[in-house]
Amino acid sequence: MKNLMNKWNQLSLVKQIIVGLIIGIILAVTIPDVAKPITIFGSLFVGALKGIAPILVFFLVMSAISQHKSGHQTNMKSIIFLYLLGTFLAAVVAVAASFIFPVTLTLAAGAKDVTPPGGVVEVLKALLMNVVDNPVKALFNANYIGILAWALVLGTALKNAPDTTKTVISNFSDALTLMVRWVIKFAPLGIMGLVFDSIATSGLGVLLSYGQLLAVLIGCMVFIALVVNPIIVYLNIRQNPYPLVFRCLRESGITAFFTRSSAANIPVNMTLCENLGLDKDTYSVSIPLGATINMAGAAVTISVMTLAAVHTLGIQVDIGTALILSVLAAISACGASGVAGGSLLLIPLAASLFGIPNDIAMQIVGVGFIVGVLQDSFETALNSSTDALFTASAEFAKWRKEGKAIIINK
Repeated sequence: MKNLMNKWNQLSLVKQIIVGLIIGIILAVTIPDVAKPITIFGSLFVGALKGIAPILVFFLVMSAISQHKSGHQTNMKSIIFLYLLGTFLAAVVAVAASFIFPVTLTLAAGAKDVTPPGGVVEVLKALLMNVVDNPVKALFNANYIGILAWALVLGTALKNAPDTTKTVISNFSDALTLMVRWVIKFAPLGIMGLVFDSIATSGLGVLLSYGQLLAVLIGCMVFIALVVNPIIVYLNIRQNPYPLVFRCLRESGITAFFTRSSAANIPVNMTLCENLGLDKDTYSVSIPLGATINMAGAAVTISVMTLAAVHTLGIQVDIGTALILSVLAAISACGASGVAGGSLLLIPLAASLFGIPNDIAMQIVGVGFIVGVLQDSFETALNSSTDALFTASAEFAKWRKEGKAIIINK
């Protein structure tokens, strides 16, 4: 038994997660009723990540800002530009794919007990109101825009505090980072429980009738992950982008795929950035910000689902309107909530551009919830892994200009 544990500990975390994934699939297919209790591992894992992430972000950002030395340059402007560019290009790819492979749907029952926003202004207003949310409420509700805003303000206010105060804050930050590492060590068990729960409860049979829609959605996201993002990264680092792309997909995308929550994946991305040797002052801000505004997957979902409704209703769309949809989808995606299915509620907003009635748009949302087992998993994996990818890309671009070596697979 001791030898077995030693061999297990010698495996990398990614290999351990793959083992947990395989075991979860086998148990779900062979003995779903007997193995049902293992779903608790998935719930505990996601719960622990979601629980620690808000306070981790708060202390990391506050510590980084309070101890920030004047003259020390961060890459936030470059990272935010990459976030917005990536989200817009994702919308463009999705619109183009929807024209090349038009999808018509058999409409499902409308989604109930959900209220979509009334317009882009309402989405942006909600985003801005989150900035000035009560700090305690922001921590409780995992409102990362609010958490970032208050952490930035408090960190700035503490710049002139005694070094002992800053040391205490830094110690809390380091302790929370260590706690995150402990939680992530349980990722293989968590992933095993999550994949078992997905297959045993939802199955894949219900998705077959929406195969064409899923093919366009997932195809767009894979194309962005493996073609568009690598081009963006190459333009920054001027070397083969795929080692970095695959590392981010492997170490961030896999956990995000199963947790289906960008917020829950923040600690995972923080650890990945630390392992890549990135500047803590930068990634402690850029990663939680990315979980809120870097939403390439959401832009794909909004664009494809809206144009599926357009094609189903036989509405003609010109190039100008398609471009407006790309911009609208990108802006709306930045305001999408970081919870499972958050992007779906923005479909009625985009559909209103084509005069589609709200009741029909909500039926499209209903279809979205049906295919959400896979759609939302791929969407979150793309969104969250890209947070780390663009943060690293901007940092490595700076290293390249300074003549420093870029070592990705340490």
